[in-house]
Amino acid sequence: MRIDGLVTRINSLLHISASIWLFMLALVILVDVLGRTLFNFPLAGTAEIVANSTVAIAFLQLSHSIRMGGMLRAEILEPFLPEAIARWLLAIGFILGAILFSAIAWGAWDPMLEAWRIGEYAGYEGSLKVPTYPIRTVLVCMCCLAALNYMIMAWRLIKSAGRRD
Repeated sequence: MRIDGLVTRINSLLHISASIWLFMLALVILVDVLGRTLFNFPLAGTAEIVANSTVAIAFLQLSHSIRMGGMLRAEILEPFLPEAIARWLLAIGFILGAILFSAIAWGAWDPMLEAWRIGEYAGYEGSLKVPTYPIRTVLVCMCCLAALNYMIMAWRLIKSAGRRD
């Protein structure tokens, strides 16, 4: 199996995982709201769970969004440019995306290691404490995968531009 196919399958699995996580998060919020409303007893730690889960869910879906063409892109010049130039500009955009997400992963690497070292968590004593180091790890790994996806897309575009159809 080519790396492209493997990465596409990983993207899909992560997208499905994020969707399941989002459904579970909705259930946590429902339990919190019902507990708060009916029994005056909220679910402890809901705010921390939601805050950390939101970051993880967004980053788990990042690579799938990139491959589906769901990232923000300015298309105002495309109709006025020759196809070859438009393709090269798109490839440059993909390369810049790879650089951006590589830089985010690089910048988040040391804080992730430190979070693992100290056992970082969100929440207060007496409340539910949610570990943040897994979320930091998701962020770093998903940024690396996003960069890889952008590199694959740039490579495919550049490779196809060299062919005469």
